[in-house]
Amino acid sequence: MKITGLETLLFGVEDLEGCAQYLKDYGLIAAREDGTGGRYEALDGSAVELAAASDASLPPAMANGCLLRKTVLGVADAATLDAIATELGRDREVRRLADGSLESVDDAGFTLGFQISRKRDLGLPGEIANVPGSPFQRPVNHLGVDPDAGPIRPRTLSHIVYFVPDVAKAEAFYVERLGFRCTDRFTGAGPFLQPGGSLEHHSHFLIGAPAFMTGVEHFTFHFGGPSEVLRNGHRFIEKGYQAFWGPGRHLFGSNWFWYFNSPLACHLEMDADMDLHDSTWTAREVPMSADASQAFLLRYRNKWIPGPASSANGDYA
Repeated sequence: MKITGLETLLFGVEDLEGCAQYLKDYGLIAAREDGTGGRYEALDGSAVELAAASDASLPPAMANGCLLRKTVLGVADAATLDAIATELGRDREVRRLADGSLESVDDAGFTLGFQISRKRDLGLPGEIANVPGSPFQRPVNHLGVDPDAGPIRPRTLSHIVYFVPDVAKAEAFYVERLGFRCTDRFTGAGPFLQPGGSLEHHSHFLIGAPAFMTGVEHFTFHFGGPSEVLRNGHRFIEKGYQAFWGPGRHLFGSNWFWYFNSPLACHLEMDADMDLHDSTWTAREVPMSADASQAFLLRYRNKWIPGPASSANGDYA
């Protein structure tokens, strides 16, 4: 099935104003905002939507405090939408909504939506490095860092990580029913899953957890390169938000990362430069460990300048 990836995540929250400000400070653009909630978009139109937790039109909440109400996936064409409706309709309710999208539930209890992809093609260049000997370079007099650049904007919704009580069952649903495939796996934790209409390393990562923890560990948007992740993360901390993990670079997927605490009852990551894989790729499997999870991890510190006082204070150590 030609499922292309994540399009929208819908959350039901108590603090609409605080969650909205967090998403805007992260870099998302308010495409719609009113007293009932809002839609906060990346440059390609993929988004996080907020609604009041009490909104009766929302899919039901999980019993454990997870605020995610719905994960909307894009598909390439109407034929894929029809195929999903037929496949899932064999053993569960599939609703066709007024906008033409589908709504159903996966085997772990997450509400899913499916729509013909509404993402916009960006045509924007990503980060280019000056590497000796490489034919691909930044043009002469083209600055790698522009101190006068405006806000840094996420490019597209990247991936989501679910805590699930039965990893094998959850994986079988996405692989056997929706055409995903495993690109890599952490033994004892779970698989990274790639939808059939995408080359990206994963749109979903499943982690086994007790049933009462079923929910979201984190989700993330792609940025234009590692410099955008580092600069935007630095700005985010300066606005008062708390970093959780990073910055660093993962091994599986190779994406740069920086994770932050959020008011959405999960972590929110900034990432860039994820691996692409086609059907010739052979999935790797290693035990879950700190060494397997990151190639390296950096440490954030306040801005600093070298000088005699710094040396005297031992800041070079």
